[in-house]
Amino acid sequence: FHQCRWGYHNLSVVEDVVENYKKAKIPLDVIWNDDDHMDGHKDFTLNPTNYPRPKLLAFLEKIHKIGMKYIVIIDPGIGVNSSYGVYQRGIANDVFIKYEGEPYLAQVWPGAVNFPDFLNPKTVSWWGDEIRRFHELVPVDGLWIDMNEASNFCSGLCKIPKGKQCPTGTGPGWVCCLDCKNITKTRWDDPPYKINASGLQVPIGFKTIATSAYHYNGVLEYDAHSIYGFSQSIATHKALLGLEGKRPFILSRSTFVGSGHYAAHWTGDNKGTWEDLKYSISTMLNFGIFGVPMVGSDICGFYPAPTEELCNRWIEVGAFYPFSRDHANYYSPRQELYQWESVAESARNALGMRYKLLPFLYTLNYEAHLSGAPIARPLFFSFPNYVECYNVSTQFLLGSSLMVSPVLEQGKSQVKALFPPGSWYNVFDMTQAISSKDGKFVTLDAPLHVVNVHLYQNTILPMQQGGLISKEARMTPFSLVVTFPAGASGVQAKGKLYLDEDELPEMKLGNGYSTYVDFFATTGNGTVKIWSEVQEGKFALSKGWIIDSVTVLGLGGSGKASTLEINGSPTNANSKIEFNASEQKHLNSVEDEQKSVMVGIKGLGFPVGKNFVMSWKMGISG
Repeated sequence: FHQCRWGYHNLSVVEDVVENYKKAKIPLDVIWNDDDHMDGHKDFTLNPTNYPRPKLLAFLEKIHKIGMKYIVIIDPGIGVNSSYGVYQRGIANDVFIKYEGEPYLAQVWPGAVNFPDFLNPKTVSWWGDEIRRFHELVPVDGLWIDMNEASNFCSGLCKIPKGKQCPTGTGPGWVCCLDCKNITKTRWDDPPYKINASGLQVPIGFKTIATSAYHYNGVLEYDAHSIYGFSQSIATHKALLGLEGKRPFILSRSTFVGSGHYAAHWTGDNKGTWEDLKYSISTMLNFGIFGVPMVGSDICGFYPAPTEELCNRWIEVGAFYPFSRDHANYYSPRQELYQWESVAESARNALGMRYKLLPFLYTLNYEAHLSGAPIARPLFFSFPNYVECYNVSTQFLLGSSLMVSPVLEQGKSQVKALFPPGSWYNVFDMTQAISSKDGKFVTLDAPLHVVNVHLYQNTILPMQQGGLISKEARMTPFSLVVTFPAGASGVQAKGKLYLDEDELPEMKLGNGYSTYVDFFATTGNGTVKIWSEVQEGKFALSKGWIIDSVTVLGLGGSGKASTLEINGSPTNANSKIEFNASEQKHLNSVEDEQKSVMVGIKGLGFPVGKNFVMSWKMGISG
């Protein structure tokens, strides 16, 4: 979970935010700065008054020690300023996009800017060098590349005005104060097809780089506009990788086909409204399909101020975004999750579950890396033959089997959710089940602090015990949740787990720093059997990870067990293993009064890095 805000005016505010999350016992891994840390909104600088370097370095040393991370924003526009080293070196290396032989002039937060041309190999080298210099100044853990469509506060051909300050330093910084005139003399600037930008019939170069400006080798902005953010992501990825050989983290506002290989994405300045909460789900699902799996929206909305109820409901959705970050506007009131006690409670609950699910989410990242499969998926990805789910965009799946059914409307304490055919189990209370032969809508209770998350049959879900920071959470004992169709026999379940040294650049097996486990389970002829097949177990063994417990859901019969065998040998009476069974409640089950039991086994102590097999006989039908 990440926390950000535009308007953390000085370092002590940031330190307070971290401290308050800790006090409220809400998980937090990453703290961000929007441009408040900069000197006059200039990239790769520090404000000496509000973010003095010695104090910032001491703060970073403290948070890095516990495994937290720090990320800052950079915009592509480089301030035109003869005493600014980044600009001087940019001019010396001839790295900027041109118009009629001169660097194209635009305006963004620092005032007049030039835009780097990331199609130019010299620009890529210069950009890498600026990132290296900045990293020596401040050891950031990732970069947030914003405004890279590219966004320009002016349009057309502009000059720095004579005899007046631009920007004035008062009022909003996004009002154009350069002297500009429209460019209409070419077919690139005034093509026959008019665009409808933000509902305005405007020239194609409106508030961006003029479309007749040109890049390296004479490539027109007209042809390269859509890959500007993408080319910046690639250059930034290369630069970060070159620093310490660690896996880069980049968040980009502008994306193109292929951006997901290099960067995460957030959905821009979404509003703090119920409507935008709802849209955040379809946007996230679309981006997964576009090949950008690490995606999310600003939790509680960027602007205007969210209500307390909306923020409760938003963290219950946002805790399950692949990229989960609370971010707010300069002009909005504070909206960190601890600002309201009710939101803090919802956050502890929803993020608490996210942090238990980290091994599952991380394995989904590995799958996304291998195959491009989204992390968050529409229901129809897993149920292509179940036509009823084709138009559902108010629920979503993580992977193929974990379904989130949130409240998205004001004043509601129930939610009507679609359950595709089969058995589903509530991950917050595994005694609660929902089963149907043909699929059905079910009205679920959802008081303010409750989000409904259900796990589908035939699944083995790896979990850990959670924590307030992922570094700690990821060292806790594992548990496996095994789900069978309620009361069925002769069925199987499967799951998988990928673990690695998570700062290595590549997610792959065979380098000695990763382990992959397939889990299997069957039930039939009165026997339950669960086993694992480990690849590259050495890494997991070196970390000392263990599987402490297994919970099996949906078993038929009484749940009474006899002869638990582990790795071929019966367990003896002195073993520390505890075995318990409880009956499951089936909501809305009129159809043949569904019955099933849940069995929990604790104290196993299986090393994750070694194959295990366990089985027991019990009163199971079939």
